[in-house]
Amino acid sequence: MAITVLIADDHFIVRSGLVASLGLEADITVVAEADAAAPVVELYRTHSPSVVLMDVRLGPGADGITATADLCAAFPDARVLMFSTHGRDEDVFRAVKAGARGYLLKTAPRDELLRAIRTVAAGERYLPPALADRLAERLSQPELSPREKEILHLVRRGRSNKEIGTALFIAEDTVKRHVSNTLAKLGVADRAEAVAVALRRGLLPEE
Repeated sequence: MAITVLIADDHFIVRSGLVASLGLEADITVVAEADAAAPVVELYRTHSPSVVLMDVRLGPGADGITATADLCAAFPDARVLMFSTHGRDEDVFRAVKAGARGYLLKTAPRDELLRAIRTVAAGERYLPPALADRLAERLSQPELSPREKEILHLVRRGRSNKEIGTALFIAEDTVKRHVSNTLAKLGVADRAEAVAVALRRGLLPEE
């Protein structure tokens, strides 16, 4: 059965390389390309591809995970395979939560990309073992609240509890309680370790 693919990636060279590579396969055809998140839903509506190959980063201010959530909300049967240079725990978690059927790093060999596309097109899920193990671990961990993430971001910047309280207009004791809860949720002993774990998992914004 023919597999049709919509590629969403903001890098022309990446898209061109994928089109050329996938074009060598008798059962795979690229039917549309998007260089941003905005046109993905309409392109899907027009072409009804078997698989959407979606980058996590789609240019400044764009997010492939949000585009995935929007697409899956409009088309619950959409089969999205995230294809990204980033394999951070939080990216994988958010992508799967948004409705992605698979997640693959751009460093994966060509035969694995083809296997992932065919697997997702068949209605199954595809995650490399290492990402699957990390996702399982992430799913077992409690989520940080928006306030806890906000405070952790200020902790990363070296702010004291008093300075954080002043910046957020909350009591210093409230900050301490949030920091304590954050350490417990992340399973760490101190603030520096909390920041390191949060960065590895992708819980803090890139600077």
